[in-house]
Amino acid sequence: MGVIPWSPLAGGWLSGKFRKGNDTPDTHRSKMRPGAYDTSSPENAAKLDAVEQFALLADEAGMSLIHLAIGFVMQHPAVTAPIIGPRTMEHLESRLGGADVTLSTDVLDRIDQIVAPGTNVSYGDGCYVPDALQDPFLRRRRTA
Repeated sequence: MGVIPWSPLAGGWLSGKFRKGNDTPDTHRSKMRPGAYDTSSPENAAKLDAVEQFALLADEAGMSLIHLAIGFVMQHPAVTAPIIGPRTMEHLESRLGGADVTLSTDVLDRIDQIVAPGTNVSYGDGCYVPDALQDPFLRRRRTA
């Protein structure tokens, strides 16, 4: 059995479009669910803080935020393939390289420090939390 997770870019939050100091972009999703992208709400402000930390980590690791996010999902041993959901050719091209990313244990640990496994920064993002999110051994694809 495999897992095919949807939205490895967290509904666009990890696409690089949502950054502190920038106006909230007018996206397809933000038009459909404006409250989910209102950066003045405390939950979304916390998401934006996490995005900034992930963007810094991606820069330090020498990759895009998109590749960090997709690489993180792909590194999980249960994941067969994430649903990346591109709407345009540009979206597709920006995401494909993430499939080839292998994150070091240090980077994976820093991701877990930024947002602990199983944590929903926003109440609206809540869902079932499987054991594999809580046990580091189950969250890592063996590379050595």
